[in-house]
Amino acid sequence: MAMETNQPILEVLFFVIGACIGSFLNVCISRLPAHRSVVVPGSACPKCGHRLSWWENIPLISYLILRGKCRSCGMDISIQYPLVEFITGLFSLSLFLKFGLSIDYLVYFCFTAALIVIIFIDLWHQIIPDVISLPGILIGFLSSLVLTNMSWFDSIAGIVAGGGSLFLVAWGYHLLTGREGMGGGDIKLLAMIGAFLGWQAIPVVIFLSAVTGSIVGIVALALRGANRHTAIPYGPFLAGGALAYLFWGKNIVNWYLNLIPKA
Repeated sequence: MAMETNQPILEVLFFVIGACIGSFLNVCISRLPAHRSVVVPGSACPKCGHRLSWWENIPLISYLILRGKCRSCGMDISIQYPLVEFITGLFSLSLFLKFGLSIDYLVYFCFTAALIVIIFIDLWHQIIPDVISLPGILIGFLSSLVLTNMSWFDSIAGIVAGGGSLFLVAWGYHLLTGREGMGGGDIKLLAMIGAFLGWQAIPVVIFLSAVTGSIVGIVALALRGANRHTAIPYGPFLAGGALAYLFWGKNIVNWYLNLIPKA
């Protein structure tokens, strides 16, 4: 009864915690591509160098108070900042509702936070930092030793299936066309996804990323006049497929199996 009474308070708390972590993720998104420390110096306006005070760093609220502009020079603050904070808070809440206050929540929140950073960095810079994906593979494997519904074998198999499948696709595409069609960052990202979610997730993640990537590619062709050789970052689609599997994996698999005609 006490848990039920405190549930709304806990839900708000986990959203706020997620939003605060999202503020740090914005720092990672901004600095990792430039190989800068994510710890020092403190946050500042990129135009005038104004160091942000504590009240200018409150997730979501500060953006509203400042009306999306730097207090010192009036430069527009990117909508990315409140967006990442809101998304991270929403995922924190959703993971709490799914797993409760557990080791599973902690592991998958760290996994989700890493994917959020990867999505935005790949969108803006078309790179997936090794400093996230490579340690992520090891952390994912170690996490399998404590996760409720994951075994170390599933994690190892996921690493091999994830990294190996995309490596073969990239190698085959290069062999046939002489061009690089899949970056090494994508290969390591899918290996990390396999480490956290197991080999069972790999076919679903590949399928979902291929479908969504194809749809976005077709829309880009129609709207921007892009050609079939235009580079479109694939990391966000892999990450999106992983998040979809994390929350609705069994439902997606069951939906697909129901489409297969019964003998």
